[in-house]
Amino acid sequence: MRRNNDSSPSTQFGIFSVGDVTTDPTTGRTPSEGERIKAMVAIARKAEEVGLDVFATGEHHNPPFVPSSPTTMLGYIAARTEKLILSTSTTLITTNDPVKIAEDYAMLQHLADGRVDLMMGRGNTGPVYPWFGQDIRDGIDLALENYALLRRLWREDVVDWEGKFRTALQGFTSTPRPLDGVAPFVWHGSIRSPEIAEQAAYYGDGFFHNNIFWPADHTRRMVELYRTRYAHYGHGTPEQAIVGLGGQVFMRKNSQDAVREFRPYFDNAPVYGHGPSLEDFTAQTPLTVGSPQQVIDKTLSFREYAGDYQRQLFLMDHAGLPLKTVLEQLDLLGEEVVPVLREEFAKGRPADVPDAPTHQSLTAAARKEATV
Repeated sequence: MRRNNDSSPSTQFGIFSVGDVTTDPTTGRTPSEGERIKAMVAIARKAEEVGLDVFATGEHHNPPFVPSSPTTMLGYIAARTEKLILSTSTTLITTNDPVKIAEDYAMLQHLADGRVDLMMGRGNTGPVYPWFGQDIRDGIDLALENYALLRRLWREDVVDWEGKFRTALQGFTSTPRPLDGVAPFVWHGSIRSPEIAEQAAYYGDGFFHNNIFWPADHTRRMVELYRTRYAHYGHGTPEQAIVGLGGQVFMRKNSQDAVREFRPYFDNAPVYGHGPSLEDFTAQTPLTVGSPQQVIDKTLSFREYAGDYQRQLFLMDHAGLPLKTVLEQLDLLGEEVVPVLREEFAKGRPADVPDAPTHQSLTAAARKEATV
């Protein structure tokens, strides 16, 4: 089933992967790193096949995760897809050199004909900082300074710059320049840091609250902070701010079958395994384990505390789930869930709430601004 994606949807739906290599608790089999990498590519291609808008990969530099080079993976996927937006679910703005980010993602922009955006984040692995010559105590300051430089590198042909965390630049031009002179759209991802919500608001960028581990009240506070500060900085009304949310789902036609099948994976998951019960976690977080209708109902409830928003990504390929099972999940998501969500999200959506950003919409806006 392939959806006509010629026009930008008001809300983008997709999936994100953390790329964990985890033993399947029901079989005891652990995929190789190569198998897991190829599985992520297969999952991305399936996402396009079933009509999703976005595939996003994390960035990790420690076991049990494999996606250490998002641009390599996304460039490979770009050559095998036609319409899918390729994103990161974390680009480590703290430990990556902003010069390298500027050049790598501009290159990817050209290869993918603009089907690229990024989600800036600090990551959730403390030891990564010294591996790349940084100190975790500088995490927030690194995020702020590095992103300020990155924006200039994409928007100015020649940059003179001096800061705290890297050598100065004199007359520097990053290459290639962004496609059509328009930088990739940036989401700032954060679960718990109000400074990052503030940063997103200051620049008028997107704010992605990957709320997969957090209750609704926390998500509401973070999103409301971003929306309020977005308006404060003069980018529009709070309702016009660009918001994205995370989620987790596991589905079967029968909800009891979904719970029974997913429970051993939940109980042994790398992040929350051997912790809260599946029932407690589904009650307190966005995780939905059940029928497609239950996924629809819970996802629609996100608007009650986040407002009308522009991007919804689901985590579906973690905790040792076999590739065959994940592809079955994507069939259900694309055929039974997302079409209903698109229709329901469109109902009552105010006309002044912006659509999800794309390279085409950003390019059109830049051209319009240039003629004013």
